[in-house]
Amino acid sequence: MAKITIEDLQRIKEKTLHETALRHQQPNVRVTVHMGDCGIAAGARQVMNAVIEELGKSGRHDIHVLASDCLGVCETEPNVTVAVAGQNPVVYQKMNAEKVRQVFERHVLNNEVLTDHTVEVPEPDNSTQTSKEA
Repeated sequence: MAKITIEDLQRIKEKTLHETALRHQQPNVRVTVHMGDCGIAAGARQVMNAVIEELGKSGRHDIHVLASDCLGVCETEPNVTVAVAGQNPVVYQKMNAEKVRQVFERHVLNNEVLTDHTVEVPEPDNSTQTSKEA
């Protein structure tokens, strides 16, 4: 069996540090696929698979892909939220693999919002909450 040299150990250490650092860096873009029951029933798994494929092709490490619960607008599922650093998040509706690939290329990679696929998400109604003043 071959012996491991100090140089081999150093290379392993540097490679490991580099790979783990990629996981902890702040993302420039977050792509969230909403995968509640309604989203999954509407095809969110296929949408997530397409996003992951596109991320792999891009070679970018500053894009994070996340899964999240239902957005609360079930009639527009599958929904995907794209949040670019320093900009308001954009919610895309009725996504499928083909549409989300367009969103990934044009919005995620080239910062071009595809307004024909976006949805307005209602703000939560906070008027029913009571606040107590001291």
